[in-house]
Amino acid sequence: MGMPRKLLAWLMVPVICLFALVLYVARPFNPDNNRLLARTIARVGRSLLGMERPLEGADNMPQDRPTVVIANHQHNDDLFVMGDLLPPRTVTVGKSSLIWIPFFGQVFWLGGNVILNRGRSHKAVAVMQATSEAISRDRKSLWVFPEGTRSRGRGLQSFKKGAFHAAIASGAPITMVCASQYYDRTLGWSGRREPVAIRVLPPIETAGLTVADIPQLMAQCHQQMDAAITAFDPTA
Repeated sequence: MGMPRKLLAWLMVPVICLFALVLYVARPFNPDNNRLLARTIARVGRSLLGMERPLEGADNMPQDRPTVVIANHQHNDDLFVMGDLLPPRTVTVGKSSLIWIPFFGQVFWLGGNVILNRGRSHKAVAVMQATSEAISRDRKSLWVFPEGTRSRGRGLQSFKKGAFHAAIASGAPITMVCASQYYDRTLGWSGRREPVAIRVLPPIETAGLTVADIPQLMAQCHQQMDAAITAFDPTA
């Protein structure tokens, strides 16, 4: 039953995006469209997968000011695991190939999200710095997977600098979303997906920091996230 559940969950994504296009066309580039869409996809997806998602620290996610959210990235199914955690007015970051996914790519673009060419790292940092202006000027939040690639449950990988540039340039706090390690496994004859626990850590303020502080900030965030992820399953 595992594969039919997963297939159905992912088939629903373009269907939901097709209906969401009406909202996106009605109010294009409104970042709150993204939150409504991601919440719908996550909750429908988890329901179809039969996935439990225990959540701790939800109150740590800022709701009244912009923040740069960083989260660990394990599988494409992270969309279902974390999609309903976006704070208000959130844009996210994705690779340019996402634009070609039917319906999802179109709403991704119309949502005003940041589209990066992963092969051009210097430009990626420049885009992140430009994004910091939107955080300050338009009071948008930014969601980033700082590892830049999926770990497939192999633990927290090293971070790229872009999100930290954006946070320091805008003065926005960094909020860390930590998901327990999961391996895309099913449980029993019903094909329900293994549960994935989430912990949102208290924000780290960046006001007054400079580019010179980025290495230390990255190390601090990596250490806190790694400790939280390990605490879910110390034997992993």
